[in-house]
Amino acid sequence: MSLLVPTEFPFDPHWAMSQSHIAFWELFPTLDHPVPVARGGADEESNWVSTSMLHNSAKANGTLDELGWTLVPPGDHTRWDGLTGWFVEHLRTHPEMLTDPYLARWFRASAEIRSELP
Repeated sequence: MSLLVPTEFPFDPHWAMSQSHIAFWELFPTLDHPVPVARGGADEESNWVSTSMLHNSAKANGTLDELGWTLVPPGDHTRWDGLTGWFVEHLRTHPEMLTDPYLARWFRASAEIRSELP
């Protein structure tokens, strides 16, 4: 989105909150560890969850129990895909945007996932 409307939807590659639209912090998925690696948790799939940058930053090295947080069950990507469908179709109709390596990586991953959908 920031490439389409950079003034209205700015993004900072170093995640400076003052330079990025708050939606990036609230909605952009990141990987987090329910048992923080700094506190003995393993950096492996069994200790990975997705969350927003905002929640990841707020959690820091705290545990879910310490914060009083609980995990939400995974959603069903076949019922709701966020903007993934729009993203794939937009880049298919605007292939010049695929010159951006970051977008190209997301496009390949998203298109692959969407091809698995019924």
